[in-house]
Amino acid sequence: MNSLEDNSTVNNGLGLIFLIGFMGCGKTTLGRKLAARLGYEFMDLDHIMEAQAGMTIAEYFSTHGEDAFRKLESEVLKQTEYPEHAVVSTGGGLPCFFDNMQWVNAHGRSVYIQLSPKTLADRLEHEKNKRPLLREKHGEALIAFISEKLIEREPFYKQATFVANGLSLTAEKVAEILSTTAI
Repeated sequence: MNSLEDNSTVNNGLGLIFLIGFMGCGKTTLGRKLAARLGYEFMDLDHIMEAQAGMTIAEYFSTHGEDAFRKLESEVLKQTEYPEHAVVSTGGGLPCFFDNMQWVNAHGRSVYIQLSPKTLADRLEHEKNKRPLLREKHGEALIAFISEKLIEREPFYKQATFVANGLSLTAEKVAEILSTTAI
């Protein structure tokens, strides 16, 4: 039994916790609450990437294109200096490119926050200006786009250490899952 397994039931021994899932699933909101509950630092990789790039993700995406964005996103994931214990919110597409999901699982535990396409569309309808992939999609077209993307992304998302229903998910529930389940 390694030391990580020995510490897995102690809040101070949970290490890095990566929250993954489609945009709008609540990674940042839940991440802040979970970090506060555990006394951990909260890190949002999208914010770190924006600070390094000197522009918003939407600006970077439109200026440099998706390929450059995905490359930068992977570099930020792998080159960021993480504290020993932190809750990390990732971008929605991050797990689906390069070896990012394997890297995440090798360096911590991951939680996939799973929601239906309809629920995600309802949450994202008013945030489309900040989300380059959604700008021109509305109503049923937005739901169809999300459904299609989830078909592509779920094989990566489901590699997470834990898959959790995002509808009833709370920081307390995630903390309980993480602290009572050894790796």
